[in-house]
Amino acid sequence: MQEESVQPQKAENQPSPSHEEQLAEARAKLAEQREQMLRAVADADNARKRAQAEAASAQKYALERFANGLLPVLDGLEAAVRSADLSGVELVLRQLVAALDKGNIREINPAPGERFDPHRHQAMAAVETPPGAPGEMRHAPNTVVSVMQKGYSLADRVLRPALVTVAKAVEKPAGNPISDTDLN
Repeated sequence: MQEESVQPQKAENQPSPSHEEQLAEARAKLAEQREQMLRAVADADNARKRAQAEAASAQKYALERFANGLLPVLDGLEAAVRSADLSGVELVLRQLVAALDKGNIREINPAPGERFDPHRHQAMAAVETPPGAPGEMRHAPNTVVSVMQKGYSLADRVLRPALVTVAKAVEKPAGNPISDTDLN
């Protein structure tokens, strides 16, 4: 019997890495990916905290510009009260209206005869409006008769509804339930 010598074949490529080298490579790659994930989570957490802080600051100081607009009105009102000058009070009222206008606060002051809007008006009373004399204004049912107190809105949100008196239809007197004619 002849002995054959077994010679290892030479690989044409580079020798393959051992299992331990592959494991070490995989562990290094895993550690790198874990580090990247932790950084991404930390960045997201920092962004969330920063957004919360900015929102809290914005909420806290949202009225700063509006309040700065009211300070001259306050100063003018104090001066007008000290001097007891009616023209000074009128000036302060114009300043206040201008400051409210800059703050996007609008007056809700319905004209008599305007349709009642339950989203912008609050009915404090309902009055019957019988037909008036010629030339007199008769209010249709469900319309504003008078304003007791103006309301205000901020942009499209009602801060305070206008307090109004509303017209209602004249109720017919109770008659005979059997016929439309009164039996006396």
